[in-house]
Amino acid sequence: MDESVVHEEVATENGDGERQETKRRRVAGNGDEGKEGNDAASHSDDHADENDFDALLKEYATTISNASSCTLASPVPEITKRKKCWMGIDEAGRGPVLGPMVYGISYGPIEGEDRLKGFGFKDSKQLTEVERERLFKAIKGSEDFLGWIVAVLTPQDISGHMLGRKNYNLNAMSHDCAIDLVKQVIASGVNLTELYVDTVGKEEHYQRKLEYLFPDLEKIVVTSKADDKFPIVSAASICAKVTRDHMLQAWQLRERVKSSKEFGSGYPGDPVTVEWLQKHGDNVFGFPGCVRFSWSTARKLMEEKCAHVTWESDEEEDTPSVMSFFSAKAKKSKARHRLFQSARLSVVNDF
Repeated sequence: MDESVVHEEVATENGDGERQETKRRRVAGNGDEGKEGNDAASHSDDHADENDFDALLKEYATTISNASSCTLASPVPEITKRKKCWMGIDEAGRGPVLGPMVYGISYGPIEGEDRLKGFGFKDSKQLTEVERERLFKAIKGSEDFLGWIVAVLTPQDISGHMLGRKNYNLNAMSHDCAIDLVKQVIASGVNLTELYVDTVGKEEHYQRKLEYLFPDLEKIVVTSKADDKFPIVSAASICAKVTRDHMLQAWQLRERVKSSKEFGSGYPGDPVTVEWLQKHGDNVFGFPGCVRFSWSTARKLMEEKCAHVTWESDEEEDTPSVMSFFSAKAKKSKARHRLFQSARLSVVNDF
């Protein structure tokens, strides 16, 4: 029984990047699409074929839902609840200016390592698209001992956090996403004892963070090129990369404008990607929602091509700093901001 489901996450995060509230919605299921609930997971009762993954992703990517991040999970193999298990974490799409960033995890019994090696894994970036598809099909066909989850972080969420009043950078987002996925696996009843992670940022700092959060795990390894070193991470890499590829192919622009899917690799250094950005920019509204506005490539093109906006505050000169009002020797400004004039505010030294 394949219980793969997509959950849309409508979540708010506090200043520390901790998720405060999450509401999940089943996007595709057994005739009850759109059913909402606050449960940690929803499951489809019908048997799924190998095309269900594509159907679920397409349903998500072609609706207005693609503005919100989501997760897609496999069934939890029963053997993973009895045997000691290891888990790998990797991501795809960290650098591109277009499309989502996808975090992938895979987990299974440690004693199944030889079987996993037999798949012929290596870093997903070194494989052709056909090879990645073959390997992901093998992963989906191994539900008796191998589970996986992918988390899709949309361009809107990425840019919204990075351009917010308090910067929530990509490293912090990556860490929080990975930590949340580990928690999901443990909460599902998996007997997780070992964790292998492809590093984001300094390895030693990330490892100490994970060891503090998950003290019950027997082994945690954070290292670069983990997808080359550990087959469980290689499997996670395949899940993340294939999901991102499928999402880009099916992505429907919410702006309902004509667009080309010939956007190249999505990386800022790709001439095809840059050309796509130049052709799809609006002089007022900027780029479609599949573009990460927080990337310097996008910002530079907006500064060059889009209409310039001058705010009233930009025209004010000699505006004093807030701290100057708490100084006993506050200097009188030549031209106070109209806010202080209209509110008749004055400097007070004696409270």
